[in-house]
Amino acid sequence: MTKPQAGLMLEVESCDPVTGCPGCGVIATGDGRDDRCALGGRAGADPMAQAPLDLPRGRLYGGLFRRASPRGLRTRGLLSTRAIRWAIGLLRREGAKIQGLARQLGTTWNTLWTQVQPILARAANDPVRFEGVQVLGVDEHIWHHRDPRRRGPKELTGMVGLTRGPHPTARLLDLVPGRSGKAYRDWLDARGEAFRKRVEIATLDPFQGYKNAIDDQLEDATRVLDAFHIVKLGTAAVDDVRRRIQQETFGHRGRKGDPLYGIRHILRPGRERLTSRQQARLNSAFAAHPDHVAVEVAYQCAQDLRDVFHQPTPVKGRQLAEQLIATLPRYARSPRSRDWGKTLRHWKTAFLAYFDTDGASNGGTEAINGIIELGRRIARGFRNYEHYRLRMLLITGGLDASPHTHL
Repeated sequence: MTKPQAGLMLEVESCDPVTGCPGCGVIATGDGRDDRCALGGRAGADPMAQAPLDLPRGRLYGGLFRRASPRGLRTRGLLSTRAIRWAIGLLRREGAKIQGLARQLGTTWNTLWTQVQPILARAANDPVRFEGVQVLGVDEHIWHHRDPRRRGPKELTGMVGLTRGPHPTARLLDLVPGRSGKAYRDWLDARGEAFRKRVEIATLDPFQGYKNAIDDQLEDATRVLDAFHIVKLGTAAVDDVRRRIQQETFGHRGRKGDPLYGIRHILRPGRERLTSRQQARLNSAFAAHPDHVAVEVAYQCAQDLRDVFHQPTPVKGRQLAEQLIATLPRYARSPRSRDWGKTLRHWKTAFLAYFDTDGASNGGTEAINGIIELGRRIARGFRNYEHYRLRMLLITGGLDASPHTHL
């Protein structure tokens, strides 16, 4: 080991003899050795250490071939196996950037990525990643904000495995272009019959396209509508009723001093979280005008919808949900409220399935979406979809099950 001006120089000699031609297997005659220099020997803790590898060279039928050492340097490799393992580990768990890792290794972005990308691609194509998926989530994602004519569709459909097991509870399985039922259906069809038979629960947002794909490809799976989006529908309906009554009673948008404008934030949290002062302000605003009773009714319905997810037993929650779906149309006083009730009736089976599946939801899918957004911000955006897909699969645990990333 020597120490040049930058980093360390670790000299390594391969002890593997020349065993034979890679094509025919005939034992070759030794013809000396070659020196190959790879970045990332990492002697001690220095990531910039260089490792000159003394590799055997053979001669057969007048031709030469060289035998690489997979444990230290891959064929035509510019980085050692250890350096690639170090880079993939930091990309996976530490939120590192390719440029930052390349700077530590004393090389360029292109050199590092050309060594890491083939390994990630092989892991992404490994069918082992899709084994054991019993709970499947789906959600849309925006990966760029440029002109779609130059960079392709902005929307991606992300499939997430939500099965509890040896891997992370939620792990990204794939990202495909487009936000449509066809994109989801084609991905499910490409996974094969064995994969579709294993899926027992399919969680989704209230989007008809994804529902159609599940009905077509996952006939035996139980559809579960995400609880967060159900509550969000009720909160949006309350805001719509409040704004409509504000316009009808005062003839303008909410202003400081208007009763309904003053409680716009109090209407959103659960009523069990309100203080006595907030509760008094709420009751005062409801009593300020006879027409405000519509806001009060919408608020009570939205709170009843929240309560169905906080019952002591699933049976009790299901009973309250069925009662709410049956009585909500009678209290609809605005187009938005009627749409809310119509949506719940349309998704009744998927809504009630929440109580039959031990509270299955799309929460893990939303968490994966947050990790993807963080990775995109750290990298300052991406221009290449395939690079984006591989990086997001890596940082969200989607490649952990593949042996290709276990260098």
